[in-house]
Amino acid sequence: MQKKIIVSGVGCCLVDLLYNRIDFNSDIMRPYLSARRGDGGLTPGKLVFQEEFEKFCGKPFSVILNSITGGRDYDKINIGGPSIVSLIHLAQLTGKDKCEVRFYGRGGKDEIGEYLLSSLKKTPVILKDYKLIGNRTPSTVVLSDPEYDNGHGERMFINSIGAAWDYRPDDLDDDFFQSDIVVFGGTALVPQIHDNMNTLLKKAKSAGCITVVNTVFDFRNEKSDPSKKWPLGESDESYSQIDILITDREEALRLSREYDIRSAASFFVDMKVSSLIVTNGSKNLMVYSDGRFFNSEELTEMPVSERVIREMKDYQGGDTTGCGDNFAGGVIASIVDQRYRGLRFPDLKEACSWGVVSGGFACFYMGGTWFEERPGEKLEKIVPYYESYREQIGR
Repeated sequence: MQKKIIVSGVGCCLVDLLYNRIDFNSDIMRPYLSARRGDGGLTPGKLVFQEEFEKFCGKPFSVILNSITGGRDYDKINIGGPSIVSLIHLAQLTGKDKCEVRFYGRGGKDEIGEYLLSSLKKTPVILKDYKLIGNRTPSTVVLSDPEYDNGHGERMFINSIGAAWDYRPDDLDDDFFQSDIVVFGGTALVPQIHDNMNTLLKKAKSAGCITVVNTVFDFRNEKSDPSKKWPLGESDESYSQIDILITDREEALRLSREYDIRSAASFFVDMKVSSLIVTNGSKNLMVYSDGRFFNSEELTEMPVSERVIREMKDYQGGDTTGCGDNFAGGVIASIVDQRYRGLRFPDLKEACSWGVVSGGFACFYMGGTWFEERPGEKLEKIVPYYESYREQIGR
């Protein structure tokens, strides 16, 4: 019998409050849109802190939200955050016999914190070190416009970090660094972890862990100085300690301070990241591997799922929230599966195939987290998309 693979993750875990069908091009939205980078206004696809958004607008957030939404309640409340959403999806695809998925983080002792804790307990993820403390629960108001970008959809995010400010590197116990795979997800919204990424990644690599980093829009550093490159930890040495870096186009450009995606990818390659995946919404993603972890793969493009794009044209009721997080979870799930089967060098395009269909499937429901009625339910629904995608790319 194969050894169960242990995956431990730390990073952004919060409550998403989702408002669907918000017209980003409406007259109501115009006063709240950003005029320049880092000014605290809203921009499609990007995140802003609630406190900075209030300063930008000169009004309390409750008043602004009432104006934007017409006073209606949110359409859905859900578990959100690049770390926990990807880990939940990973656990759903792999199953408990093959993989044990653990999460480390903090919530607040408030109503939505209790909701978050009770909801997390309904998922297959083990809460290894997750506590509610005397601070606000991290949350994000998600404004979704499914008609944006010619019907491909987009979101805008207003975030409150809350209790995530209080999670520190020394809160990560020895078990975290004795895992087979460690995942740092959306750490820009867990500042003390993010600012010490170089140290944490080195410690993980020294312990023999596979290291995965999936990023999120870093408004804290964007606000600090929009002209500077976003840091990932104490220095760029962090990149050489990463086995798999998963980022989207906007984040890749900000992390590299380049102006096109190929130049950004070249920056990460020069920084000796072992493998790289850059997503780009409904457009092609870019992948690369130097052969140290995955099989070697020159910088190349992969398409999104034609089946998902086709079905989304007439689909009502979903949104694009959590697509990137589920993409990351699908990639990691494939890595777990390939390692479990004994592959020394996993196939990068196989991992990305699961990422593509996982991210695409997230468009068919609201919010990033899918709650299964029975184990294996989500995998069964995604497999037909995987098979169609593999046929699409000729593999």
